[in-house]
Amino acid sequence: FNSLNHDMTLPEFKFIWYMEYSHRMWGRLVGLAYILPAAYFWHRGWLSRPLKGRVLALCGLVCFQGLLGWYMVKSGLEEKPDSYDIPRVSQYRLAAHLGSALVLYSASLWTGLSLLLPQHKLPETKQLLRLRQYAHGTTALIFLTALSGAFVAGLDAGLVYNSFPKMGERWIPDDLLAFSPMLRNMFENPTTVQFDHRILGIASVTAVTALYLFSRKIPLPQRTRMAVTSLLAVACMQ
Repeated sequence: FNSLNHDMTLPEFKFIWYMEYSHRMWGRLVGLAYILPAAYFWHRGWLSRPLKGRVLALCGLVCFQGLLGWYMVKSGLEEKPDSYDIPRVSQYRLAAHLGSALVLYSASLWTGLSLLLPQHKLPETKQLLRLRQYAHGTTALIFLTALSGAFVAGLDAGLVYNSFPKMGERWIPDDLLAFSPMLRNMFENPTTVQFDHRILGIASVTAVTALYLFSRKIPLPQRTRMAVTSLLAVACMQ
């Protein structure tokens, strides 16, 4: 308010405040939805030894996620006397918060599906091994793309260029490596951050498409085929 939004009204501030408050309350509700049932199941002896370790890890990750969220928001409240830009949280902490959430969500989904669905016993052929390795590589690429999106959001890098596939009139913009040292551009230069996100996004869609085409050559269970087809559909929609 003091630096930028001088004309903000009290109702406008309340809207932002309730957005933040609802997010915090929802996060705490998610934490309770993890920890309370886990404690009950543990007490009743319904968890196997391997599952106990996984449940502890998930509950720990829930608590860490909340702590990381607080740490992220704190960076947006720090005074920056030399800056007249829009107040914003650290893009590094935002990426860490998003990455932690993705890990938590993926681990939860994996754990739930492992308990609900019986595992298929497939012959360990060379093709199947390659498919599994390629799926892991694609997962890592998608995760990296999502993290790069957090840097785009944290720096408002999406506002720099709004044309595609070129950025403005050029394929490679002039200010791609404007910062020094060069490594800073990857995380702090809005142009480079948007450029990287575009490249990673295209690479992710290409990798998912290749994974789908490769999977069509291998005899797979119906459930697996449905998963790969759904992955391609969601990647195209994204």
